[in-house]
Amino acid sequence: MRLLTLSEPLSVYQVHDLSHIDLKQKPLFISQTEDELSIVSASKTVPKDTLKREDEWRALKIEGVLDFSLVGILATISSLLAAKNISIFAISTYNTDYILVKADTLVEAINILEANDYTVEK
Repeated sequence: MRLLTLSEPLSVYQVHDLSHIDLKQKPLFISQTEDELSIVSASKTVPKDTLKREDEWRALKIEGVLDFSLVGILATISSLLAAKNISIFAISTYNTDYILVKADTLVEAINILEANDYTVEK
């Protein structure tokens, strides 16, 4: 399996509403529930009025379109990284999955994945 390292540092944050979010930016992940409105986007685009904010995330994108019948892709990757105490923030889209790791663990995460037969484009 091949993964691509996204070049931009990302932030995970909460906001009251979407009024200060540029909805045309990429990447942009929005999750809204009864309890919260969470966003993941490039750190440089985070508005000043966040409720909570966590910076210094980097993303690994699983390349290609993943069929919904595939099983265990995220579980395998997260297990490999968890075994080395690297936590992840996973995002799934219709086509693929993104695995976010803290920036200070990115190199170690890549090394672990490559040692387990993943190809990671840096």
